[in-house]
Amino acid sequence: MTHRITRGAIAAVTVVATGLALAACTPSSDDNGQLVAFGPQGENGSLKDNLFTQEVEKKFDIDFDWQTTTYDGSVAGEKRQISLASGDYPDAYFLVPWVDGFSRNEILKYGQQGVLMPLEDLIDEHAPNLKKRFEEKPDWEQSVTAPDGHIYAITQWSECFHCSYPSKLWMNTTWLDALGLEQPTTTEELRTVLRAFKDGDPNGNGAADEVPLSGSASEPIINYLMNAFTYAPVGGPSSPPPLVLDGDEVVLNATSDSWRAGLEYITSLAQEGLLDTAAFTQNGDALKALGDSADAQILGSAVTLHPYVFVSADSPDGRDKNYDAVAPLAGPDGTQLATWRSPVNPVGTFALTNKSTEEERIEAIKLLDYLATDEGQIRASMGPEGEAWVPAEEGDLALDPELEPTFRPVTYDETSNAAWRSMSQYWDSLEFRNAQVVPEDIYTPDGYERRLLYATQEYEPFAPDESVLFPVEKLWPDLETSAELAELQTNIATYITQAQAEFVTGQRDIADDAAWDAYVADIEGLGLARYLELLQAAYDAL
Repeated sequence: MTHRITRGAIAAVTVVATGLALAACTPSSDDNGQLVAFGPQGENGSLKDNLFTQEVEKKFDIDFDWQTTTYDGSVAGEKRQISLASGDYPDAYFLVPWVDGFSRNEILKYGQQGVLMPLEDLIDEHAPNLKKRFEEKPDWEQSVTAPDGHIYAITQWSECFHCSYPSKLWMNTTWLDALGLEQPTTTEELRTVLRAFKDGDPNGNGAADEVPLSGSASEPIINYLMNAFTYAPVGGPSSPPPLVLDGDEVVLNATSDSWRAGLEYITSLAQEGLLDTAAFTQNGDALKALGDSADAQILGSAVTLHPYVFVSADSPDGRDKNYDAVAPLAGPDGTQLATWRSPVNPVGTFALTNKSTEEERIEAIKLLDYLATDEGQIRASMGPEGEAWVPAEEGDLALDPELEPTFRPVTYDETSNAAWRSMSQYWDSLEFRNAQVVPEDIYTPDGYERRLLYATQEYEPFAPDESVLFPVEKLWPDLETSAELAELQTNIATYITQAQAEFVTGQRDIADDAAWDAYVADIEGLGLARYLELLQAAYDAL
């Protein structure tokens, strides 16, 4: 069944690719002097009426005509690809990396077809601030420069500290206190705690309604737990399969004995009812419904980037204050690691197409240059001064006490339509972010960033050795084999994700050698050897 689904997906991609070849020949359209821009639009108002949109229209003499999509990644990605395939694509793209963006393969393909325009000359002539940032962060410039020397799309640069360790376990400390337990430090201590959450009625309502541990498909729960057995790289619906380095050799960790041992442990939690198996399929909204359950507080712990993913800030009963991060667990052999994320994002989020005029390209690149400044970043991602933030005052304390504080965020109105927020975060250096003023009370929304800082400091000592990290975010596929590599990666990653969920939920028997051998054989049959060969060549070319 899995293979039939995969072939269907390949067929769909082939149709899109065929359409793109036609789209590349589509001449520029008359847009009546408007910059037709594609971007995600939230529920808090339209991009057309957004206050920041209106400000930059005046500042850079831009008249936007928005083609919008949603913040649902699958919907957004499909709409973008359909627009390209049909030839009815915009002048510019302003995307959000965690929603949808141009993959390296897409950047090369569309760039070669002439759909995406080279940006390096525009940057040289009209974007001095962005040029300066590239000089400050050479990894950023390397990440956006294609093998042919052109820059077809700009990625976001983020040194957000708490984002650097995205796979964290957040546990209900009030439940631990009620049951007389300490935070677990090993995999078996975690089992003991989860059993107590399940059977000990920690919410005190007399019902067996507790969910000891959950998560969502967008933030794989496997990552945190697997790190007690072997290193698990950043994972997710659009991520590569788990790749690591063995010396200078690229290997797939998902077929190793240690990975199997991790799956055996995770499966054992599910078999006892300690792990909510819906974590492999449910979205973030479903997870938050557990955390915000109106009847009672039922969620014991969750693997996510931060607590507000699964529980609302300022909850009426204060439950949002109950969750604290559990440091990486030690496994049976002492393995104790944390998933690390690079500040380099390989997903292209800003791009200009051949539908745009030279004047529109200059206007757009000047806008991006503004987003690469501290002033532009604060205004675009947060909102107006006095409403979303205020300048730091004497006596204020920066997130990093060693830095001079620069600005203090004001509690953000989620219904506000005054900023682009995630769509604008091109410049998020550690120095910029850590100079913000953050209160010392970490359990208030205003002190949340400090709460995340302290939590992440528990993870930093368990960062993987650099020698293990496969720098997929720095690689560019070979121009002639990029489509092949993308297809192999999609098929292998999708299969691994599906098969692992089937092991954990009992559809496959992780203890059965034949079942494991079949899993490995299936991956090899999907072209693993060729996939690793192409990746090795890209890695060797660095």
